Amino acid sequence: MIKKLLFVFSLFLISNLSSSQDLAVLTQREQAEVIDSWLEYRIQNLLPSLMTETGVDMWVVISREYNEDPVIRTMLPAAWMAARRRTILVMYQPSANAPVETYAVARYDVGKSFKRAWDPETQPDQWKALMELILSKNPKKIGLNYAKDYGHADGLTTNEHQVFLEYLPQNLQSNVVSAQTLAVRWLETRTQPEMATYKHIQEIAHSIVSQGLSEVVITPGVTTTEDVVWWYREKIKELKLDTWFHPSVDIQRADPANNEQNRNFATKSPESVILPGDLLHVDFGITYLRLNTDTQEMAYVLKAGETEVPAYLSKAFDQGNRVQDILTSNFVAGKTGNEILRASRKVLDAEGIRGSIYTHPLGFYGHSAGPTIGMWDNQGDTPGAGDFPLHANTGYAIELNAVVFVQEWNKDVRIMLEEGALFDGKKVIYYNGRQKVIFSIPRVNKHLGY
Repeated sequence: MIKKLLFVFSLFLISNLSSSQDLAVLTQREQAEVIDSWLEYRIQNLLPSLMTETGVDMWVVISREYNEDPVIRTMLPAAWMAARRRTILVMYQPSANAPVETYAVARYDVGKSFKRAWDPETQPDQWKALMELILSKNPKKIGLNYAKDYGHADGLTTNEHQVFLEYLPQNLQSNVVSAQTLAVRWLETRTQPEMATYKHIQEIAHSIVSQGLSEVVITPGVTTTEDVVWWYREKIKELKLDTWFHPSVDIQRADPANNEQNRNFATKSPESVILPGDLLHVDFGITYLRLNTDTQEMAYVLKAGETEVPAYLSKAFDQGNRVQDILTSNFVAGKTGNEILRASRKVLDAEGIRGSIYTHPLGFYGHSAGPTIGMWDNQGDTPGAGDFPLHANTGYAIELNAVVFVQEWNKDVRIMLEEGALFDGKKVIYYNGRQKVIFSIPRVNKHLGY
């Protein structure tokens, strides 16, 4: 099954290779086929182990049109833009590790996996039809999507929850539990087909970031940071991709009046004309095949007479890479996000590095479910989400910064980096590598010199 999925995906890529520098992006129809095949694979090959692991033998996901539960968004077929009327998905596992039975208590089949289990002609009441299905299975634990620690797992509305309990027989009321852990595990876990393709998705994101931070887009003295931001937005649409957040571009420079290195992330950097000698930073992400990227990289605008990024900035940049290494070396299966943060901060302090870590899960959502490892405004424990343990085959945005005093500018410089990566259970693997050197604008032509 895995080989077949990867083969089909590779054929799609080959058929869509462009002669331009842009990487291959599937047509809308082809994307839908991949998304639906991945969903079917997840239900057949991932969901059984997760339900057994969490001890939830029945998972009921209820959503109304245009008020979709974050989980149901990942279970709808690609051609569905929203739930329809009230869509109820029921997943039942008759015994540990057994295949999961999937039902749609709705007027329609929901994709290939969830077959219609309600006939309004014989039972007009959708809630009664749901109860009949539940009673026929007699589950020990009925998981519903209400949660304290994760919004992703808290998609059941108050009204739907109340009505569900009103209809549920009294003898089953005590069987209802929060599906928080199951929902988080479903959202955070990457399957083999997804892991195999994530490199290509990140490669597309890297290609767009690189092009935006180049002379193709930037004319020093003319182009503004907002010009670059909106170029990124247009490029995303041109390539028939989506994004989950608005990009940002900011500038640090030697000018004492520039205080970008101290800017609070809650405030927006002002629009500025890009000049020679500027150190640029971009925050950018795409959504493709229902998976997200989150990338921060940096570039330097060469001054007249310069043929490379100044050594003092490259040295500062190395500190950002060092913070990455410290953080990822502390990824150990079973450790919580808070434990990983504390261990990493201990090394940062010992090495005298002024670093800040705010790494988050990455997958179906840009800020996804799973262990939170620091916050930009809190370098201590994060209650709840920070207490969740690290699991194998989960993705992260390795997001952090290092503040370095640069003598040549007589001020601090903040190196801000973010790269998508997978934890395979033993080590962290960047999906498509990480930035190791600062981009130069323009890119240096080796045949030219001063």
